Amino acid sequence: MKIAVLLGGTTVEREVSLASGLAVTQALREKGHTVRVIDTARGFVPPDEERELLPEGVHSAPPDDLESALSPSDIPRIPQLREADLAFLALHGGIGEDGRLQVLLELSGIPYTGSGPLGSGIAMDKDVSKRLLRDAEIPILPWRVARAPDLSYDRDTIEQVIGFPCIVKPSRQGSSVGVIVVSGIGELHDAVGEASRFDSEVMIERYARGRELTISIVGDEPLPPIEIRPKTGLYDYEAKYTAGMTEYVCPAPLEGELTTRAQRFAFRAFRVLKLSGYARIDFILAEDRLYCLEANTLPGMTATSLLPKAAAAVGVSFPDLCERIVMISLQDSPSPGEPRNRSGGLGF
Repeated sequence: MKIAVLLGGTTVEREVSLASGLAVTQALREKGHTVRVIDTARGFVPPDEERELLPEGVHSAPPDDLESALSPSDIPRIPQLREADLAFLALHGGIGEDGRLQVLLELSGIPYTGSGPLGSGIAMDKDVSKRLLRDAEIPILPWRVARAPDLSYDRDTIEQVIGFPCIVKPSRQGSSVGVIVVSGIGELHDAVGEASRFDSEVMIERYARGRELTISIVGDEPLPPIEIRPKTGLYDYEAKYTAGMTEYVCPAPLEGELTTRAQRFAFRAFRVLKLSGYARIDFILAEDRLYCLEANTLPGMTATSLLPKAAAAVGVSFPDLCERIVMISLQDSPSPGEPRNRSGGLGF
C-alpha cells in the first residue's frame, strides 16, 4: 500500500510530530508498505533526507523560518500525497489536529487516519468539549474561559467556583503547552497573559490533586488504562518529553470496577465528541472520583508513547498497531458527503 505520513507542520508541537511521524514511517515500512514522508511546512521529504528531520530532543518550538511554509491549501496538491492510498496524520496541534486539514483532505478525496473535521475541531476546543462531556454526564472539573481581546474573568467566580490552586492553559493547544499552576488570585493575571501567547482563549480550571490516568481507544475498543506519574508533580511539556522525568504504569493498578468505569467513560467521551479511528482520553482520579480532562485525537505515536504502550500491554506491537490504524481508517473513510464510520479495534 502507498502511504503518505504527514508530519512536522508549523505549530509549537512540531518536534513532537517529527518524532511521531518518523517512528510511524519506519513501522509501516517494516510491514511492507511504501511510505513517503511529507512535512506539511516544507513538502515532500526525500528518503535520504528523512533522518535530518529527527530532533535531538523534543522542544516546544515551531520551525525557524515560517515565511516559507506551505499554504494549507497547497498540501493536498503535493504529488506524493495525491498518489497515496491513505495519509497517516502524525501531526500535533494547529491545522493538523483541529479539523482544517481534514476538510482539505476530504475535499480532495484523500483518505486519512483519525477523526473527521467535526470531531477533530470539537476535541481541540477544550471549552466546547467540556460542555458536551458535561451534558453526557461524564464527570469534569469546573472551568471558565477568558477570551481575547480583553481576556477578562470574574475574580469572585474564580475564587468561589474554581478555587485555588487552579490550572491555566490555552483552550486549543495540546501536549500541555502553556500550562501553568496558579496558587492564588494574585498570580492569575500574569498566568492568563502567558497562556494567551498560545491561544486567544485561555481556560481556568480547578486543579485536582490525584492520580493521572489515560485510556486509549482504537476502533471500538478501550485499551488498558495507563497511570502517569510525573516526578515533578505536574505532567507538563517537559515532563512528557524529557527522558526519565515521568514513570508510566500499564496496566494502571486499579480495582477492577474502577478500570471498567474509566473505560466506560472514555468510550462514552469518544462517541460524544464524535471521534473515530483512534484517540486517547485523559483523566484524573481524585478522592476516588474520576474526572475527564480532555481528548487527544492524534496522540503521540513513537514506540514509547502512551497509545503504543497500551497496545503493547495487550500483545500488539508498534508496527501492527500502525497498520491496524491504517486499516481501520480505510474502512472508516466516507463517500463524498457522508460522515466517517466506526469500525472494530485491535481484536484482543
